[in-house]
Amino acid sequence: MTKFSLIAGLAFAAFAAPAFAGDAAKGESEFKKCKACHAIIADDGTEIMKGGKTGPNLYGVIGRQIGTAADFKYGDSIIAAGADGTVWDEALLAAYVADPNAWLKEKTGDAAAKSKMTFKLAKGGEDVAAYLASVKPAQ
Repeated sequence: MTKFSLIAGLAFAAFAAPAFAGDAAKGESEFKKCKACHAIIADDGTEIMKGGKTGPNLYGVIGRQIGTAADFKYGDSIIAAGADGTVWDEALLAAYVADPNAWLKEKTGDAAAKSKMTFKLAKGGEDVAAYLASVKPAQ
């Protein structure tokens, strides 16, 4: 292997795996803005973060297929966004919470797509996503 191919390979690897720099501790604090509509309740019923029931339970959301939380009635647009099997990761969730309607329009290709989530988290979405990634079932 030449020096050039080694450097090219390392450069490719760096771009192939995007870094995500959310801070879970900050996200836990930021999540207070989300509690009006969302709770975080573990599968065994343990209440991790008390909150509203307007939105779906966010326990284990990172890694879950979009629009599939049990016992929640989603809107058509978010169901369409997950119909291809896409699962939430930190980057997708951070982009979604910044502007849910715009994200759904882009993801679905439907100019009329809209979210039931009216709140926009203009900043701190990366941190909230990192926090939500930390509250999930053990694997």
